[in-house]
Amino acid sequence: MTPPDSVLECLQSNRDRILAELVELASIPSVSTDPAHAADMRAAAGWVAGKLAGAGPFAVRTIETPHNPVVYGEWLGAPGALTVLVYGHYDVQPADPLEKWHSPPFVPMLRDGRLYARGVSDDKGPMLIPIKVAEAFFKTAGALPINVKCMFEGEEEIGSPSLDAFIRDHQALLAADVVISADGAMWRIDEPSLTVASRGLAGLEITLTAAGKDLHSGRHGGAIANPLHAMAQLIASLHDETGRVAVAGFYDRVQELPENERADLAALPFDESTYLAQIGAPATFGEPGYSTLERLWTRPTLEVNGMWGGYQGPGSKTVIPSEAHAKITCRLVPDQDPAEIVALVSKHLEAHIPPGTRLEITPGDHGARAARIPSDHYALAAASEALEAVYGVKPLVVRMGGTVPISELFQRRMGLETVFFSFSTADEDYHAPNEFFRVHRLHEGLEAWARYWMLLGSERAR
Repeated sequence: MTPPDSVLECLQSNRDRILAELVELASIPSVSTDPAHAADMRAAAGWVAGKLAGAGPFAVRTIETPHNPVVYGEWLGAPGALTVLVYGHYDVQPADPLEKWHSPPFVPMLRDGRLYARGVSDDKGPMLIPIKVAEAFFKTAGALPINVKCMFEGEEEIGSPSLDAFIRDHQALLAADVVISADGAMWRIDEPSLTVASRGLAGLEITLTAAGKDLHSGRHGGAIANPLHAMAQLIASLHDETGRVAVAGFYDRVQELPENERADLAALPFDESTYLAQIGAPATFGEPGYSTLERLWTRPTLEVNGMWGGYQGPGSKTVIPSEAHAKITCRLVPDQDPAEIVALVSKHLEAHIPPGTRLEITPGDHGARAARIPSDHYALAAASEALEAVYGVKPLVVRMGGTVPISELFQRRMGLETVFFSFSTADEDYHAPNEFFRVHRLHEGLEAWARYWMLLGSERAR
């Protein structure tokens, strides 16, 4: 079902204003992991609440959590129609390393059809889209074609630690027929796609210590263990030489993909040399026996996200550091439990402590299971139809190697499926310097969300 011409015309005529509002939002340094940005988190939540209230007759609330507030709004003026819960997040990743940005990360800059700023793709641009679509419907049609609830959180970039309890404690408030996520990203820029599965997440941090203080490497070298050497040895023990995870029990709950699903993945248009050129790597590497897409989307991983210790300033400082550190995360597939994986990795590390060192393990304060939406879900079919109307081709059905905790939480807590309907793409450098959002994707997303809501409001969607 096509939206009224007046809705699409309203979105078209307000393009510049919508882009300007995105610039405003992206200027707020809402970095959730850094306590120094607590006031910025409040400012971002207030900005989002104000725009949602200004979009139309939404009942808007800002609900406190142990960390950052949830901005919630609802309009339930379509009796008998579906109710959708729109999800997004207003928090962003840190901008470090700042020296690699071509322009300040919180001073949005428009260059060659791209808006550059931290968080503009993940998730401020995509999150703003449904707010402005609602505004266009209210301004021109006076109502939405479906009932809409919006839940915008401020903790996604720290693993949504308050979200599980929030969903558990607010099930009546959040009750809906389906969740539509403005977070998630499409696979590639050259064709539309719908993501039907995402991996889970588990993490931990480890510290190795030896002496009680840094030591002179001339006076003590050769007599005392060096924690940096020991950390390299310990980290190396986590994989075998082929790239397979060497932790006992790590793969015990992993189910092999059915052959028809492996065939579907193999049929997707994926060129390995193009992928390598895009990321600047000389070759692929990983668990043997699986294609690159299978390893990216359907196999579990264990990655070292950071290792540090000792002197890192200019020139030389001849010390044996007293401690070394590392951060580890695992991406999980269906049936793997985050707590169990952390326990298995911890057991492996404890069994491989290098001589002369002590090990301290700190489990991550959150985890997430893998999730998947049934391929025949009506909201997925409507999303496909909306994308085809905008782009002229059927979207690819793909998976996500990353983790969006909400899909598993809503599935487990409320029996709700999540459709990822984001208009960022995987190449937009979110979590890295020079993150950007393509302006044309902003406008395509506005049209697609309008079409999607009309389709969900039709009898065919139900």
